[in-house]
Amino acid sequence: MHLVEILLPVADNEGRPFAAYKYADVREELTRRFGGITAFTRAPAQGSIHAKGATVHDDIVVFEVMTDTLDRPWWEAYRHRLEQTFSQDEIVIRAVAITRL
Repeated sequence: MHLVEILLPVADNEGRPFAAYKYADVREELTRRFGGITAFTRAPAQGSIHAKGATVHDDIVVFEVMTDTLDRPWWEAYRHRLEQTFSQDEIVIRAVAITRL
């Protein structure tokens, strides 16, 4: 089994919050495909990246799903769609193998 985490920005590069429907669309699609989702949206996490000589800070929300198999081509295509939807150079999607207890 795999736990897949999607890190999404709270705001665009100018600091404007994204519309709630964008997160609702993610929630609905992942729930439909994987049967459930956990979304950590109440207290955004803070991410930092050092690029082009500067450190950039982002507030992020985390969406998680569990899946028996990891369909890498689907996740890669989905990541590209999210990058377009949220106008980002890169959206981080990561997966870890887990044991369900």
